Amino acid sequence: MGVGVTNSSPTAEKSRQLRVLVVDDELLIRWSLTEALEECGHAVAEAADAASAVRAVSDGQRPDVVLLDFRLPDSADLALLQTIRRAVPQAQVIMMTAHGTPELVAGALALGAYRVVNKPFEVHDMTDLVQQASTAGSP
Repeated sequence: MGVGVTNSSPTAEKSRQLRVLVVDDELLIRWSLTEALEECGHAVAEAADAASAVRAVSDGQRPDVVLLDFRLPDSADLALLQTIRRAVPQAQVIMMTAHGTPELVAGALALGAYRVVNKPFEVHDMTDLVQQASTAGSP
């Protein structure tokens, strides 16, 4: 029994396939989110650092939703959020952090983040949030 995504499945008809970019330096987090999102029928790309994330959105990838870790080896501020928002303004960005402060949350929201989620989180909650975020940007 193979795992695959088909457009004729009832799940695919209920919600459209989203393009999601998962940016996190922790392999287990990227893997967990990617597995769960692909199981929901979404197309997922991964980036382990800020440079890879910038390349992904600069190379024409147009994600609907970006799951973005706040602290990466090559970026530990909100500059990457600003860069992604400029490159793909239609994308909803969900910030993930183990270092959440009221200032971080306020700053991220002011720069256009859809939500800031504290780590650790439940993966199924994130898949639900991705779906919610995708509809928030729809007309």
